Amino acid sequence: MGIEEELAEKLREVGAIRFGKFVLSSGKESNIYVDIKHACTHPVVLEMIAEGMKEIAGSIKFDRIVCVELGGVPIAVALSLKTGKPYAVFRKQKKGYGVKDDLVGCIDEEEKVVVVEDVTTTGGSAASAVERVRARGGVVSAVLTVVDREEGAEDMFETLGVKFIPLLKLGEIKR
Repeated sequence: MGIEEELAEKLREVGAIRFGKFVLSSGKESNIYVDIKHACTHPVVLEMIAEGMKEIAGSIKFDRIVCVELGGVPIAVALSLKTGKPYAVFRKQKKGYGVKDDLVGCIDEEEKVVVVEDVTTTGGSAASAVERVRARGGVVSAVLTVVDREEGAEDMFETLGVKFIPLLKLGEIKR
């Protein structure tokens, strides 16, 4: 059994795959919900995700890991620990106090980054990270996601000229 099958099985085991009626962050409705935030609260699952992403990232040149809060944070931290690369986190919106920034950490000019995400549907959240990295002078080497729901994210990143690599696709989880 490969890491994809093991991870899909573990997601089912920890209750991260739910059936019912759900509205996704994209606004789309779905009868299946993949809760990677919940799955990441289980160390064994987070370790599997980090190992899988480390394996993929081994063929990508990058200096930093970037994510958008909240779902990407444990993934970015775990991947940072596995690779020794620093990470940065984009807030969903700028805070109104302190330094009033939307970024925790930094992105240097011309720095190569990988964006990590928990679940992609249309790719909107990760695409916003790509745009914000570019606005700060960084270069996005790839977007890595734990699960691609196969509802447009791949096309979105092709349009942006960014390599998109999911650990799992929704169709693989449904099996």
